[in-house]
Amino acid sequence: MTQLTDYPASQIYFSQRLRLHYVDWGNPTAPPLILVHGGRDHCRSWDWVALALKDRYHVIAPDLRGHGDSEWVNGSGYSMIDYVYDLAQLVRQKHLAPVTLLGHSLGGRICLEYAGIYPDRVAKLIAIEGLSPSRRVTDSHSAVPAHQRMSEWISDTHRFAGRLPRRYPTLEDAVERMQEANPRLSDEQALHLTTHAVHQNEDGTFIWKFDNYARSSSPYPFNETDAEEIWGRVRMPTLLIAGLESQGDPNEDERTNSFPQAKRVGIAEAGHWVHHDQLDCFLQEVNDFLDA
Repeated sequence: MTQLTDYPASQIYFSQRLRLHYVDWGNPTAPPLILVHGGRDHCRSWDWVALALKDRYHVIAPDLRGHGDSEWVNGSGYSMIDYVYDLAQLVRQKHLAPVTLLGHSLGGRICLEYAGIYPDRVAKLIAIEGLSPSRRVTDSHSAVPAHQRMSEWISDTHRFAGRLPRRYPTLEDAVERMQEANPRLSDEQALHLTTHAVHQNEDGTFIWKFDNYARSSSPYPFNETDAEEIWGRVRMPTLLIAGLESQGDPNEDERTNSFPQAKRVGIAEAGHWVHHDQLDCFLQEVNDFLDA
C-alpha cells in the first residue's frame, strides 16, 4: 500500500454558478490526468492512485457537484449531462485538453460520455465499471409506463427532501459503516476515506458530505441509441476495467461491444472498488496501458 505522505492543494472552479472543488497534485508541466470518482464518493478516494501517478502526470481530482467539498445544487437535480458539463468546464477553464481521463462507476460513465462528445480533447481513457445499465435493466425501466416513472420520481424526490442525514456518534462509527460497504478495505483505507467523506456537526456527530438528492435516478430511460452514437465516437486508446467479483469479465460483457478498440481487463479478487481492493494489480494495468 502506497503511504499517504504527500497531500494535494485544494482548488475551486465554477460551473452553472456552483462552487466546485478539486484537488491538484502538482507537476503542472506534465501531461494532465483527471480522476473522476463515483456516486456518493469524493475526490480523496483517489489518493493512492494519485500518489502513484503524480510524478509523471499533472493529476487533478474533482469532487462532483453535490459530493465531497463541492456545492450542492439549489432548485435542480443531478443528471448525467450536468456532470458532463462540469467536467467540460474544468477541462476548458484549466486548459487541460488533450487530457487523459480515469473514472470509476458514475465517474467512468461521465468520462465515457465526455470522450464521445469531445474525442479530440481526450488523449487516453480508462473506465472502471463505468458502462451503462445492462440491457435487462434498461428494458425493465422502459417497460414501466411514463406516467408511473414520473410519479415514482416525484415521490422519491419528495422522500429525499424529508430524509435527515444519518448522524454517527463518532468517527469510528462512520468508519465501521464504510467497511460494511466494502469489507475489503484495510483499516487505514477506511479511516482515510471516511475522514474525507464526512462533516462534523456542532454537537460532535458526523454526517456524510454528499447531497441526498444525488441518490435520485432520472425518470427517463437510458437511451441506447444515443449512447451507441456517442460511444461510437470514442476513438482514443481506451481501457475498460471491472472487478471479477462485481461485474465479471468485461470480455464477456456485451456492453463493451460498443468499444471494439478498447482493451478489456477483469481483475481477480476485486469488487466494484477495484482501485481500493487490488491497488497494485490495478496500477500495473493502468501503467501498462499508459505506457503503450
